[in-house]
Amino acid sequence: MYEFKEEFRTGIEQIDEEHRKLFEITNRAYETMVNEFIPDKYDYIVEIINELKEYAATHFKHEEEYMMSIRYRRLISQKAEHEEFIEKISEFDLDEIDENQRKVILELLDFLGDWLVNHILKSDKLIGSQE
Repeated sequence: MYEFKEEFRTGIEQIDEEHRKLFEITNRAYETMVNEFIPDKYDYIVEIINELKEYAATHFKHEEEYMMSIRYRRLISQKAEHEEFIEKISEFDLDEIDENQRKVILELLDFLGDWLVNHILKSDKLIGSQE
């Protein structure tokens, strides 16, 4: 469902590979949602959220280091967007996940789909064009 398409490429190999991985994690969330053979998805959802937090933090660190290395003029706004992402992912409440698994995973997918597309196309693509 969530595919890293050519239009998402920044031209910076490491960043593109890391974006591809974020799409893979998002796909895993989607597959978890639609898998009828997993009636209780709590552990899967928590695992995906934790992986997103960890991987996104690593990716953002790499991306910000790269931006500093090229003296990217939009670094501060990029950092703010990255912090907002981590904040949003961290806001998912374990009790709510347990009580409303479908609702939470739909919210997570909606957020990830919008954020990945908008952030990559509107913010990250500019990094590659500045080199």
